[in-house]
Amino acid sequence: MKKFSAHTRRGDYLSRLASLALTLIVLNQVPLARADEGMWPFDNPPRKAWKERYNFDPSNAWLDHVRLASVRVEGASASFVSPDGLVMTNQHVGRAAVQKLSTPERNLTRDGFYARTRSEEMPCADFEMSVLVSYEEVTGRVKAAVKRAASDIEANSQRGAEIAKIEKESRDKTGLRSEVITLYNGGELWLYRFKVYADVRLVFAPEEQIAYFGGDYDNFTYPRYSLDITFFRVYENGAPARTEHYFKWSEKGPAEGEFVVLSGNPGSTARLLTAAQLHYHRDTGNPLQMQSWTARRDALVRYASRGTEEARRASAARLGLENSIKRLIGQQAGLQNPRLMSKKEEDEKKLRAEVARRADLQRAYGTAWAQVDLAYRGLSAMGKRIAFSTLTPSRADSFVTTFSSPVSRLAAIAAVIVRYSGEIGKQNDKRYEEFRGTKVELLKTSLLSGAPIYPEMEEALLTSWLEDVRKTLGPQDPFVKAALAGSTSAEVARRAVSGTRLSDVSFRKTLLEGGAAAIAKSDDPMIDLARRVEPIIRQLRAWYEDRVQSVELSAGQKIAEARFAVYGKTVSPDANSHLRLSYGKVMGYEEDTTLVPYKTTFYGLYDRAGSFNEKPPYDLPRRFREGRSLLDLSTPFNFAYTADTIGGNSGSPVINRAGEIVGVNFDSNIQKLPNRYAYIDESEGSRAVAVHSAAIIEALRKLYGAEKLAAEILGRSD
Repeated sequence: MKKFSAHTRRGDYLSRLASLALTLIVLNQVPLARADEGMWPFDNPPRKAWKERYNFDPSNAWLDHVRLASVRVEGASASFVSPDGLVMTNQHVGRAAVQKLSTPERNLTRDGFYARTRSEEMPCADFEMSVLVSYEEVTGRVKAAVKRAASDIEANSQRGAEIAKIEKESRDKTGLRSEVITLYNGGELWLYRFKVYADVRLVFAPEEQIAYFGGDYDNFTYPRYSLDITFFRVYENGAPARTEHYFKWSEKGPAEGEFVVLSGNPGSTARLLTAAQLHYHRDTGNPLQMQSWTARRDALVRYASRGTEEARRASAARLGLENSIKRLIGQQAGLQNPRLMSKKEEDEKKLRAEVARRADLQRAYGTAWAQVDLAYRGLSAMGKRIAFSTLTPSRADSFVTTFSSPVSRLAAIAAVIVRYSGEIGKQNDKRYEEFRGTKVELLKTSLLSGAPIYPEMEEALLTSWLEDVRKTLGPQDPFVKAALAGSTSAEVARRAVSGTRLSDVSFRKTLLEGGAAAIAKSDDPMIDLARRVEPIIRQLRAWYEDRVQSVELSAGQKIAEARFAVYGKTVSPDANSHLRLSYGKVMGYEEDTTLVPYKTTFYGLYDRAGSFNEKPPYDLPRRFREGRSLLDLSTPFNFAYTADTIGGNSGSPVINRAGEIVGVNFDSNIQKLPNRYAYIDESEGSRAVAVHSAAIIEALRKLYGAEKLAAEILGRSD
């Protein structure tokens, strides 16, 4: 399992480059935040670092305004940019929503879209946005719910029951979506309350070619030339939502060296894991994730090769997986660097030695690391089954039901409906976490989405996944035997897709309303497939929750408390897809013997396209070719800056001291990729990349004829 590879260009180059950067920096790491490090929750902003490094000391009102103007979308970030519910994010964040609105006759992903009037704004199926309205710590309450003599399994159940109770109480009291989130691997628990906008409409999207200019070759590189933006509007009661908190716009954008703040929802970091957990990620978890993502990407590529319409249908999922694969290569490169792992092990050794030196800490926390080590040894042996025994693969170490990246949407719908039938009759605190409280309503909304389904693509992808599972786990594996039931992967997929009625939203609704009895009696072949494999998935989930998750939470809480006792809260918690603050300065860097500028311009865009004779992926959309003379080519296009970011920060607003938009984050460079596991210092060229605020206005006005949209963004009358 130690071999790690993917069929992707420059994979070896990425690994070598990331390893080189880490070799230079890891020996200087200490268990304290340095430079512009950290993805900080709003309850603990890095005020000391801001004041010392940038002479910046914002008021609580400034922080509240930034939080309430920041928007969360599934797996990414966005922001309000007008008082009328106008939301800005990346094209690649909104790509799936735009694709669902496209048809063979009207390809919005390829050609772009602009609603010149409110009546033309297009409702997006299966797409919601939310804002973090309030938060409060509930660590003490959850800890108090765990009985003194409880085993890890009992403690996990008791924690879950109390969390479910807290979430329900909050929902009933406030009407807001309420979720208890974990920080510092269990060291802290916070109740977050969200205002949810379910009516989201498309306002503007550029052609994907200009949003993803340079394609895979330029992805995770800099300099960049991408207009990676999209605008949506949230509605309430059929009218544009009134959003008191929104970011005003800086027309000139950032200057070189200027201090900036990023507010977004970084996906996942793993900087506070134990050495045992890091070894698992390196040797088992990441390779399994790569195998799963690569197999699914390759299936999409094969399907897309059938024709133009097939390529359009597969585009969003394929590009998303390719992006994830490339990011994972860089992250794995960090773990494969011997010096990084040695440093991580040494840091853990020092913390444990400090704990052992103090008798009170040793009694309370001394055994926690060994408990995690033992749990992860068991997980290594079960990792392959856990990763592939599913119809709804997400991360290789996650059982939580999701629609974020299904193998087959029909299979995902069936799996959730069958799981729903087994959970909905239980008490709220006894259900799987994704079926508790308001979360079940979110799942039901996704289940009843009218988003388009393409049977031929469904059959191709499901066939490929089942065959990959069979080859990986073997024909005698319980999941394989249950799924195939003596048939071939192709036969199972063909029968399930051709015979299912799940494409009909009304049929799904009937099943849900009929409850467990109706679902159990259904003769729908896709439901039958999901029913056959559900017992195997539940067995594996129970094993994981009892043997790994319960230990991880109990021991993780102890390790976090030990770290607090020794170091205090001098580092930020690992990212977890919830709202955080990052910061840094706008600046270029030196790469080998080359100086890289802090910004690019429209001049550079046209030069790069011309240098490649506009051969794809360096071809320009028609409006860019024909509109060159309309532009001020010296206008900044993209810029680089030092803030600590990771996947999930896509779409995050980049703001100045005054709280004005100066850009929107959309990428990072290669040097930054390993930062899931270790912060990569700015001196090593680690940079985030954003679209410049001036470029957005220049393009809207002069190329898209979107004067009305530009005026709204700038806060001016038409």
